[in-house]
Amino acid sequence: MQKGKKPRPLRKPQHQPRPGKESKMKPQPIADFPEEKGSGKLWNKIALITGGDSGIGKAVAILFAKQGADVAISYLNEHSDARDTKCIIEEKYHQKCLLIPGDISKEAHCRKVVEKTLREYGTIDILVNNAAIHYEHESLEEIPTKEMLKTFATNIFSFFWITKAALPEMKEGAAIINSASVVAYRGSGRLIDYAATKGAIVSFTRSLSANLKDRKIRVNGVAPGPIWTPLIVSSFPAKKAAKHGSDVPMGRAGEPAEIAKSYLFLACDDSSYISGQFLHPNGGEIVGA
Repeated sequence: MQKGKKPRPLRKPQHQPRPGKESKMKPQPIADFPEEKGSGKLWNKIALITGGDSGIGKAVAILFAKQGADVAISYLNEHSDARDTKCIIEEKYHQKCLLIPGDISKEAHCRKVVEKTLREYGTIDILVNNAAIHYEHESLEEIPTKEMLKTFATNIFSFFWITKAALPEMKEGAAIINSASVVAYRGSGRLIDYAATKGAIVSFTRSLSANLKDRKIRVNGVAPGPIWTPLIVSSFPAKKAAKHGSDVPMGRAGEPAEIAKSYLFLACDDSSYISGQFLHPNGGEIVGA
């Protein structure tokens, strides 16, 4: 944790309409450890990050910028959060930040995200497929088909569509990082379709890693545990959101800035001999890798 910050196992009960705004969360998630300086690990790199306006994606975008990368951020419609992220990247860390709003559950928009990134920067060195949604239900029978299809389209189909569009412009040495979840490994009784998409991301990552080995593009993933993000306060009832993460061994939800370091490791040359693998920043829960 950041120096001077204490773990927060419980927060005030709170709920927001979807997709939630980080600026309205109390307390706001920690997206940056400003006392930790960059060392140029991503100097002159171009990164495309989905869901980069808030939560884990925001922290990843800020950390990548701190390490010398220019970034493009895809997000739905949380414009104020996206502008805040852009401001931090450009004014504090002096890197470029392109904002691309729209719905990545649509294939045509996924292609536009890549096209706009390439038009602005000319290439993509690091692709972070991160955006996701989930809806809680008591049973499988309660999950509406329309909602299930939306979850799959956002959480895994977009990974296919964006990666497919980006790959022709990704060169040897590029890195793809996919966000899964601890529920990919242990399941979730109330997030059945969400957990299924996260399991699919694990298989997608390992399969794509094998497919791209001859092109020397590494593909890895991060499987976070409970993290304090807008997804939580916009998906769960207020009292449940307040207790989010209190049941893991470390007794608290993680902060986005804590998780971003896993993405940096997989994006830079520190992980040059790693592909097809997942990191597990999940508060101490033991799962099969």
